[in-house]
Amino acid sequence: MKRKLVISILAFCIFLTGCSGLKNIQDLNYIVAIGLDYDDEKGEYTAYLQALNFANVAKIEAGRPTEPVPAYVASATGETLNLAVRKLYKTSEPPLFFGHVITYVISKKLVTHKFNEVVPEIGRNRSLRHTLRLVVTEDKMNDIFNTKALFQYPEVYTVMYRKNGRLYQDTIKPMLLMNFLRDYYEPMGVSKIPIVIIDKKSWKAGKKYPVLFYNGLAIFQKQKFMNTLSFNDALLMSWLTEKKISLEESVNENGRLVAAVKLEAPKMKVNFEKGTLSPKFSIELSIKGDLLEKVDRVHLTKLKKLIEDEIKRKVVKLYLDGVENKTDLLNVGEKWYRKRPKKFSALEKQDGFYLDKNSLTDIKVKVEMFHFNNYLYYQREELFSK
Repeated sequence: MKRKLVISILAFCIFLTGCSGLKNIQDLNYIVAIGLDYDDEKGEYTAYLQALNFANVAKIEAGRPTEPVPAYVASATGETLNLAVRKLYKTSEPPLFFGHVITYVISKKLVTHKFNEVVPEIGRNRSLRHTLRLVVTEDKMNDIFNTKALFQYPEVYTVMYRKNGRLYQDTIKPMLLMNFLRDYYEPMGVSKIPIVIIDKKSWKAGKKYPVLFYNGLAIFQKQKFMNTLSFNDALLMSWLTEKKISLEESVNENGRLVAAVKLEAPKMKVNFEKGTLSPKFSIELSIKGDLLEKVDRVHLTKLKKLIEDEIKRKVVKLYLDGVENKTDLLNVGEKWYRKRPKKFSALEKQDGFYLDKNSLTDIKVKVEMFHFNNYLYYQREELFSK
């Protein structure tokens, strides 16, 4: 009797483990990117959806279609973001699926006028993962979503969908939603989002071939959009505060190019003065460098000194530009307030920005060259030779 009962239970379990409720891959409309724009005159939001096209994404090794497959982009307007997206549900067949959204593209207008209303909506949406990427753009959303990668690869191979986890050389890293929200709600320090543009000059294929490119950063302080950084300033800031970013620098002596070097992400130590009501600090930078190209003869000691002076000049300029715009581009405030809760409470009651041009008291830069790219140099004379 027991044996019959066990057999009956096992047979019943077999029927329960079927996958008849699952949908086939072609039965869903997979959204990979969402774009948000705002019309301040009409007070309306515009939502854009970019759908994944399996015709030119899956099985690339089997050969791509001879003719370009268009991107599928939908848009709708509404008084709120949810109302705009809901309109697109009605016109989509097969139904929309947001489980694979990779990137959120936000227009500069929305960042300027309605960003504090949009961020909570993105963060609380259960259909979206917190590992999606955020980007800001001033270009037209349709143009961004219809820009393909090189060699007619589909849109999901562009910079907007780039993965983390590798060395970024002379470029700006993507920003994940969870990392941005973590920084955005900090009482001190800045948060940032990459700015994506369409570069129409660098590549050609018989005619100009547009590609997407990270061209700067949108900077936020205390849940408020402050300003944008150019590519060079954004790259320097990311190099100082992020990991796995290297920087290529030309080394000049009296206006004469003498070498090109690659500098790994530095080790930055911030030393705060004691007994101050606001952050007063000095910085120590330890940098490992590689020689990429020797253009002219120069002492190794002199080469390191030229690099150190130039990095110091750039960091000081970046800091002062940040103070002028009331932004903490070196993120020293975030390190300061965590270990000084009482002083932070007193500082929070005061008006004005917590940094000034005298808050940075000193900066020391030490560069060590480790690889010389097959260039030889005389140890005794410390002089590069061919």
